[in-house]
Amino acid sequence: MRIEIREISTDLGPLDVCAAFKDETDLILLDSSMTCDLGRYSFLGLNPFAVLKGRRGACFLNGEAVEADVFEKLRELLKKYRAENETELPFIGGCMGYFSYDLGLELERIASSASEELALPHFYFVFYDNLVIFDNHTGKRYISACGMLGSQTGSISRIADKILSAKKVRQAEVKSSAAPFESNFTKPEYLDALRRMIEYIAAGDIYIANMTQRLLCRTEKPSFDIYRDLRGINPAPFAAFMRLDGFDVISSSPERFLKIRNGLVETRPIKGTRPRGATPEEDGRNRLELERSEKDKAELLMIVDLERNDLSKVCRPHSVKVTELYKIEAYSTVYHLVSTVVGRLKDTEDAVSCVRACFPGGSITGAPKIRAMEIIDELEGVRRSLYTGCIGYFSFDGNADFSIVIRTVIKKDGAAYIGVGGGITYESDIEAEYQECLDKARALLRVVV
Repeated sequence: MRIEIREISTDLGPLDVCAAFKDETDLILLDSSMTCDLGRYSFLGLNPFAVLKGRRGACFLNGEAVEADVFEKLRELLKKYRAENETELPFIGGCMGYFSYDLGLELERIASSASEELALPHFYFVFYDNLVIFDNHTGKRYISACGMLGSQTGSISRIADKILSAKKVRQAEVKSSAAPFESNFTKPEYLDALRRMIEYIAAGDIYIANMTQRLLCRTEKPSFDIYRDLRGINPAPFAAFMRLDGFDVISSSPERFLKIRNGLVETRPIKGTRPRGATPEEDGRNRLELERSEKDKAELLMIVDLERNDLSKVCRPHSVKVTELYKIEAYSTVYHLVSTVVGRLKDTEDAVSCVRACFPGGSITGAPKIRAMEIIDELEGVRRSLYTGCIGYFSFDGNADFSIVIRTVIKKDGAAYIGVGGGITYESDIEAEYQECLDKARALLRVVV
């Protein structure tokens, strides 16, 4: 297949263009809304020609059941529509979507005892005939066309005409207070669950695990407006707006799960969080506290070792390296401690097998991974659904890029579901861990109603 690409002249950004198409079903915007090296490109998918989704071992392609493992089916479809990319753009055609954390339970054959409040697909990928591609560094915009639904030239012209008649989105004033919410835990219950997790650590079952809670807000606010406001106050390198069949996803993730390009793999786990200060002095103290925190560095180091192990399953011997260990990254509401691990895929592996081998991400499970996932399921009590899964794309040229699903709202039937949590070690202060959850949820709770 040959993909056609045309540059268009417009000063409209990803949010503005998405607004012109926001009522379409199976619409996905992968939006690098934070201007940084990580946040160069945004991608809007239009005109789906295939949808692959399913749950609990069932797999459906365009509504028809198929006898296939989701990863096998993805590989088959990506091979069927294989297209070379001779541009400098990282993604000009392919599928976008997600794998839920709950799929990870199936992959590792963990029998869950937690209740499932959100019975969403465990995977959901949309193959698009067209992409709108935004280079956020140069300001250039492109439209690509695969030609699966008709004339490539015609589809590009129709999309360009609609974009050129669109208007900039007006930003709304966002309230400073947080919306009221219900949690699946009371505070005493959450603290007790943290104590029990630390007991598992003391007993030698695990070294670290990610403990989360689920917040629920009732809301009638349109999903696109939630995304607009969240993007305005909390830009992130791996943001996403997804208008899917029966539910919406609004994400402002700072964390890359996996990037695979030309056989090179990168993962960027996050461990360690401090809130931004109300004054420059407080802000500086909080940053310095994170920079000097041996507890947070120990957390991150354990996850780095786990990620190195996961990558070693699919990467060439001796190619897995840690290129950054303790980097402080600043966001609008928090500071994070981040590492970068890279490797080169074996000739026998590809982007699909790499994601399969490393999923779910170690930063939101723990170490050892499978035992941590078992304890998480026991103590959290509610299935995570999409939260702490991954969102991203597989391209027709064999590359991929996925985020970890954190700082994310799942909106369904007038309710907004928000997962928040953090890594727990033997040294964890449970009151501080509870406060960290609230710090991470702050931006989301300001925009959901």
